Amino acid sequence: MQCAVIVGCLHYCVKGFVLSGTHHLPVENYDYELVPNRLNWSATLQVCAQKSGALARVSSDIENRQLTKFLQSLNITQPVWIAGKVMTQINDFQMAPVQYSFILQFSAHSDQKSARLLRTFPRMNAVTICSQVLFELGCHGVSTVFSYSIHSFANEFQLQAQVPPLEEGEPLQFKLLVHGNVALPKASLQNDGTWHSVCVSWRSGGGTWEIWTDGLLLDQGQGLYPGEELGSGGVFIVGQGQEGNGQGKRFRSGEAFCGSVTQLHVWDRALDGPEILTMEKDCSPISPGLHYKWNASLLEIEPSLRNYWGNSPCQGNSSLLASQMLLPELDANWHYHNFSSRTVLFPDRGACVTLDPLSGSWGLDRCQTLKQGICQVPKSGLDTSRFPRTDLFSKAIEEIYFNSSAATDLSRLGDLIGVLLRVLETSPGVVKAKDVLHLTEMIERAASAQIYSANASREAVMSLTTDYLRLASEMIAPDMALKWMDSSEPETSPKPFTIIQSIDKLTWALADVLWEEGKSFTLSTKNIDVHLEPRKLTQMSCSCVYKPSAYGSQSSSSQDEILIPDTEVQRLHALGHRNVMFIHAYYSHLKDLEADEDQSPSSEDMKIGESPQTGHLSSAVISATVRDVSKSANVPVSVHYTLSAAGVVEYSRLVTPVCVFWNFSLMAGGQASSWSSEGCWMTQSDSAGTTCFCNHTTNFAVLMNYLEATWSPQEQSILTKLTFIGSGASLCALMVTLMLFTVLDIPKSDRTSIHKNLFVALTCAQVVLLCSGSAINNKVACTLVAALLHLFFMAAFSWMLVEGLLLWSKVVTVNLSEDRHMKYYYLIGWGLPVLIVTITLASASGRYAADGHCWLSVQNGVIWGFAGPVIFIIMVNIMVLARVVGITITTAKRRSLMMAVNSSPMEQAYEQSRAAVKAVLVLLPILGLTWLCGVLVPFSIVMAYIFVILNSLQGLFIFLIYGVYNTEVSLH
Repeated sequence: MQCAVIVGCLHYCVKGFVLSGTHHLPVENYDYELVPNRLNWSATLQVCAQKSGALARVSSDIENRQLTKFLQSLNITQPVWIAGKVMTQINDFQMAPVQYSFILQFSAHSDQKSARLLRTFPRMNAVTICSQVLFELGCHGVSTVFSYSIHSFANEFQLQAQVPPLEEGEPLQFKLLVHGNVALPKASLQNDGTWHSVCVSWRSGGGTWEIWTDGLLLDQGQGLYPGEELGSGGVFIVGQGQEGNGQGKRFRSGEAFCGSVTQLHVWDRALDGPEILTMEKDCSPISPGLHYKWNASLLEIEPSLRNYWGNSPCQGNSSLLASQMLLPELDANWHYHNFSSRTVLFPDRGACVTLDPLSGSWGLDRCQTLKQGICQVPKSGLDTSRFPRTDLFSKAIEEIYFNSSAATDLSRLGDLIGVLLRVLETSPGVVKAKDVLHLTEMIERAASAQIYSANASREAVMSLTTDYLRLASEMIAPDMALKWMDSSEPETSPKPFTIIQSIDKLTWALADVLWEEGKSFTLSTKNIDVHLEPRKLTQMSCSCVYKPSAYGSQSSSSQDEILIPDTEVQRLHALGHRNVMFIHAYYSHLKDLEADEDQSPSSEDMKIGESPQTGHLSSAVISATVRDVSKSANVPVSVHYTLSAAGVVEYSRLVTPVCVFWNFSLMAGGQASSWSSEGCWMTQSDSAGTTCFCNHTTNFAVLMNYLEATWSPQEQSILTKLTFIGSGASLCALMVTLMLFTVLDIPKSDRTSIHKNLFVALTCAQVVLLCSGSAINNKVACTLVAALLHLFFMAAFSWMLVEGLLLWSKVVTVNLSEDRHMKYYYLIGWGLPVLIVTITLASASGRYAADGHCWLSVQNGVIWGFAGPVIFIIMVNIMVLARVVGITITTAKRRSLMMAVNSSPMEQAYEQSRAAVKAVLVLLPILGLTWLCGVLVPFSIVMAYIFVILNSLQGLFIFLIYGVYNTEVSLH
């Protein structure tokens, strides 16, 4: 939980700390930073947002002079982009006090973030909804500003916007839905990344509707759900489109709002034009008919949704919008091009504000003009509005701001981590369960972020990582168990696996940094031990053992260890991996955190068909990762590990140890248990400990194993080696054969076309199979690899079926004209596999790939999306082969009787047998009948060996029969 805090800080702070190629000017609470590249206004705004800041805003004459002098020191002579200047006075108008507003910020499209209006709605025959809205420039697609749903209808009243990608430069298009009826305004709004007031109104009489933006009528119409009323008792949600029965629990995927919303008001009548224009000028809602006025206390906000009090986008007609980006500051003592007060108050929205560094004057220029810009970034990169208002963060932020004397950005971040550690040590009770829930999204986002920069010293990065791991150790301490479990919403509560997952990603990034200097890294805390060691692989054997006790672990058993066998190291070398980092981690007390959790599968899990392991964690958790630093990618390996089960309570019933690995995809998918045993076996177990073997490398036998694997580690290793050797040889042979059929002037025919398509499908399948191991650590990549394997092997079998059909038509029915059937053959060869894979993916419900291999899952029956069609095709081709062999023998018998009348019966039988054997050998590779052994793979390891050998060499057989000994090829 506390770990979540610091990871979140890493994400939000370092972006502001590590500045590449920019100059900055420290001011009291923030820094001015130059954006050196010449960009248009929108792109400059986006750059500033990436620095956790905003486009600069000048609020005083002193700041104006400081900024001007700063730009002059950098030899900047041309105007630069700024957000604006707060106006001090315009002629006789005096500036009103700055107004503040409660703002909801929806960062990126997320199906979770939302806010619900805590207001009961009656039946309404008219309605008006107005709000200040800002659409993020970096987001595009459908953005739902708000939605009102009732029990019987989800789209009762809804406003959406279709936001095009920024680079297209197109305006956004609104869409109004009333009881499922759609109105599309003809006019559109330019998305300039600034605040806009948006009002929508609807009347039952005639179904008339209007949409207003910034006090101007955008479009209007009628016939939208006329003569009807909006239902009562519904749910009003800001930022999401709803699904279901109006309970506000389910949202439409891909339609979440991205931007900011404030000042949302609802009237139970339709406001007219003058009223809307009055509100635009006065920045105050009209009272008559006001059903809901924007109020933070009347909002139910999802915890991960950022909310804060900030300057209101609308400040009334006596001031300019400081955040509108278009309005400059006016001072009575300065002269600015003789703009009239009306021009200043209502500027051209196609213009953006600039600052001239030579004169210090402001100006307006076209927003698409390319200029440098000035960002305003919070000092120390700490945007405190992003932090939850809890005791933990309040204490940490207070100490950082008032006691930190760090001179550099990374030092300030280190100070923050140190403060959080001290707060946790001195006041452990300050951490609440709600902190964990609130920071879950920050953890995931931060762990996935690239937090290192070329400007950051290795020492600083190592120091930050060390402090972070120490904080993480405190977070998974046994006395924190109640904090993890104490949540009113257990189904959405984060689990300790979140911390483990973030540590994994952090150590991967650290490995890439440490490799450049060839340094190892070791850290031992009360609950976590981490060791990173660089290695240059050679052909020599090199067993890599990690024993936590050998590296000063404070709580590990001397028996605990994890081993990467030398055979695996040799395999990595053969695959071309040279510069690798061995990453090991050891978590000694996770069993205390999980001890009180219910590990029984839910009824939902039982329905789905998954088989996550259940029981109680009885040992420490140990991990090994091999990272190819040259490719910044992890490489899957087989491992042996031994863990002791000291301190386990003796149960009255027999306890059977199970070897498992922590499968993050199961927990992310909502499973009750995140442990999986797929690919792992127990090799030894006694009172001292349990020894296991895990292999997550795909081999050929896995493709047809439609039952749970029962092979030993040694058998798995042999099958994998046979697959790599045979598939490598087959791939080369297939490519040569395909080249021969393509380059040589072989007469075109149906048969050669079908051969080529079969060779292409087999080649692609072999390539994906050999590369499948590299995707095991990425769920999305692994699912994609499984789908590609499914597609290409299914395509290969479909073309084998076509080969059988063609053979039947040529030999059995003696049909010599097949041109009219080729289009159907292509449909079978490529269309049928696409259809099968699509149906399988759609019906798999997110559980398409297996846990331990990038292939179809066995547990929930997805494997039958491949095994079923394969068995059917094999049966058809067996029938074809039997009929063809019968005809071949009959033909050979007739030939022997005609050409050798005096031959003996023995010679005739030999000639017939030779013809039959030749037919079988020629047809076996292209009809796929060797896969018949695959049907028996789950029942015998011998059949698994035969199946792997025959099918991994299928390409080699094809090369010999249809390449080397093919008369058509030899003649050309």
